[in-house]
Amino acid sequence: MSSMQDKVLMMEIRNIPLFKVNMPPETMDALRSTLYSGYITSGPKVIEFEQKLGDFICTRQLLCVSSCTHAIELALRAMDFGPGDEIISSPLTCIATNMPVMVFGARIRWADVLPDTGNIDPASIEPLITPRTKAIIYVHWAGNPANIDAINSIAKKHGLKVIEDAAHAFGAEYKGSKVGLHSDFVVFSFQAIKHITTGDGGLIVCKDAKDFERIKALRWFGLDRERFKGRDELRWTLDIQEYGYKFNMNDIDATLGLAQLPYIGGVLKTCRRNGRFYDRELADVPGVTVLRQEESANSAYWLYTLLVDRREDFVDFMKSKGIATNIVHTRNDTYSCFKDFKEDRPLPGLEEFAKRYISIPCGWWVVEDDAQYIVDAVREFFR
Repeated sequence: MSSMQDKVLMMEIRNIPLFKVNMPPETMDALRSTLYSGYITSGPKVIEFEQKLGDFICTRQLLCVSSCTHAIELALRAMDFGPGDEIISSPLTCIATNMPVMVFGARIRWADVLPDTGNIDPASIEPLITPRTKAIIYVHWAGNPANIDAINSIAKKHGLKVIEDAAHAFGAEYKGSKVGLHSDFVVFSFQAIKHITTGDGGLIVCKDAKDFERIKALRWFGLDRERFKGRDELRWTLDIQEYGYKFNMNDIDATLGLAQLPYIGGVLKTCRRNGRFYDRELADVPGVTVLRQEESANSAYWLYTLLVDRREDFVDFMKSKGIATNIVHTRNDTYSCFKDFKEDRPLPGLEEFAKRYISIPCGWWVVEDDAQYIVDAVREFFR
């Protein structure tokens, strides 16, 4: 190969990351204003952020918190979760979904996942229900909503609470409504690489008004700060009826979120354009399986996950093309910290999914030409 051909080949190889932090240019001015405002803990920016998130999701019963993990812990606390209780969960998720359960000394029962979506399999839930079962928790894998109606129907039949972990799914829709409106608790993540980032941060949406009011107090030591707006000196004179946490979001984080929220429409549009392009272009590639969406779902496409044969070789090949790939989350039931929850019970859907799944770049930074380059690389590997 000539030196000119070498140069052309090098020019063709790109650097396309799997994740990239989105930070609008006006963020710095907004941060500077907040930092010198004299109010950097939970204050007016958090309230404004909650109001605008409420406009987006179409509910007022939501609260910003310090992380999605803490949002889950608050949801569990609101249902008085404790030792001896059981929760049914998906093992295919971030460990943040399941670790809060251990704080309460409770037990996790692992449900199976659907091998064509990676989402919890509703049919696997009911056989796991016992008199000790208190709740179901599950993630919307890659931003693709699970079968919410089927899961809520099972929960209602058995008197269980439901927590939707929508850490991947901000902006996703189910039956024409934003994810966040369908279950007892829905939690979101604003961690660094999500569609909206506050550095770290989270959101909890509550269906029940009593849960909402209780969690509002629990997130800040058991006190509802809004009751003493403008009269800070009176906060500590109120009796604290139950212990709480320091799980509040601060105004610095909220300022980051407010700077990004106007861009969420464009972010979702680009992610969906790329995801649907992959759906079409990779559907007929031998050795590749494109994941299914529920009939009434509209994915946020935070990730684009597909199933591939010869995964390790595929990862190496894509790396040689400058395309980042990753499984992102490892099945939780393999971690030693969850060893007490192991059962001698097969999870065939999880086994099938876990041996082939991989995610490719799909986010706001992937322009149409990049998406075509990625499709061409996938086709080249499986040719």
